[in-house]
Amino acid sequence: MTTAPADPTLPDGFRVRVRRDVRRLDDGRVLVGGSPLRVIRLGEPAQRLLHRDEVRVADRTSAALAERLLGANVADPVLDDQRVDPADVTVVVPVRDRAAQLDRCLRAIGPQLHVLVVDDASHDPAAVREVVLRHGAHLVPLAVNGGPAVARNAGLRQVRTPYVAFVDSDVRVTAATLLRLARHLSDPRVALVGPLVAGDATSARPRWFERFDERASSLALGDVACEVRPGAAVAWLPSACLVGRVADLAGGFSEEMRVGEDVDLVWRLVARGRTVRYDPGERADHDTRTTVRAWLGRKHLYGTGGAPLAARHGDHTAVAVLSPAMAVAGAAVLLRRRWSAPVVALATLRAARLVERSVPADLPGRHAESARLAVRGLGWAVRQESALALRHWWPPVLAACLVSRTARRMVATALLVDTLQALPATTPRDLPATLLGRRLDDAAYGAGLWTGALRARSLRCVGVRLLRSR
Repeated sequence: MTTAPADPTLPDGFRVRVRRDVRRLDDGRVLVGGSPLRVIRLGEPAQRLLHRDEVRVADRTSAALAERLLGANVADPVLDDQRVDPADVTVVVPVRDRAAQLDRCLRAIGPQLHVLVVDDASHDPAAVREVVLRHGAHLVPLAVNGGPAVARNAGLRQVRTPYVAFVDSDVRVTAATLLRLARHLSDPRVALVGPLVAGDATSARPRWFERFDERASSLALGDVACEVRPGAAVAWLPSACLVGRVADLAGGFSEEMRVGEDVDLVWRLVARGRTVRYDPGERADHDTRTTVRAWLGRKHLYGTGGAPLAARHGDHTAVAVLSPAMAVAGAAVLLRRRWSAPVVALATLRAARLVERSVPADLPGRHAESARLAVRGLGWAVRQESALALRHWWPPVLAACLVSRTARRMVATALLVDTLQALPATTPRDLPATLLGRRLDDAAYGAGLWTGALRARSLRCVGVRLLRSR
């Protein structure tokens, strides 16, 4: 088992490339982008190191610049030159029954990688054993069912390679994909990396909710690569498919958590100063649920994980993050009252003034750029507050709608915003199923979130975090 460097830095020859969605202003001297949004002014030494939007690490200065660009999520690592020996990766597959799915999972991985299958006290262990032996994997049987975290940790304790891949039994991913993901670990700061986990219907004739889950899986976190941390565009990774550095995973997953253990692991790693990355250029296919009850039950279960995560990680679980000005402006848009337009204008103007403090004073078009960023912030606030009304806070909002015309107006606007968001990702034929699927998804998740909050006797998991003006 290898040990992570005490003060890791990027190795010589490592390359990073500025992302295409980053705006370049003032002849490339100012970069605007990332997650959370940043305005970065590059001094002359940094400009000299940035050649054709790439930085190649050659010394401490270039390493510091590359690390800064990666950390701001305005650049991605270039891994074309990195190679990982298959002998350095062990795959851990937790399973309880589901022999047919396990068979598909192991067939997809193939014989190239060593695989440990941890049987978490299956009701039919013989069926699991038969599949494991047929694929040449190694079986780790558990006498008592402990849940996914316990099973993964049991496998992790037997790993003797520097890298480990966790792959759920209802996931199909190739060895080549896992090895490409492991290339991210050539950055010694990276502890964990995950691919795009896409829903995949295995039914001969997928029903509407299965097709919806293929388009809008809860585990699919978008198509933009980034560094994962609370407050970023991608704040967590699903444990359905992960590749990690064994030396960084001491203690593994929290075994008392049967849901949210993947979020907890990511946030604990980040709190320790380690880096977690999301690479949607690589894909793992996750079986969709085959009944409406199982599909919605899983959404409800995900929601119940909010309360225990809030108890451990506090404000990281905030269901929305807003500046006071944008919170007021977003609410004004949703309420659609006579006073909404002037309130939105004043709040947006206030936000633009605050943004100007972060924009270099000598930047050409400084005022216009600040206004553009403020309007972008307004759009983000409206989307977040729409999600609050329809997803995270829908139980109390529904109660309010029974007695308040204002609440009903707000929900109607939120539904319009949500529909407009859904249009680019669907076809006219699938639009009715998409809109129904979004409402059921939100209802199930929100119900789970409030169920967890009531059990914990704490509303922390449904709280909103207001940003201080800086």
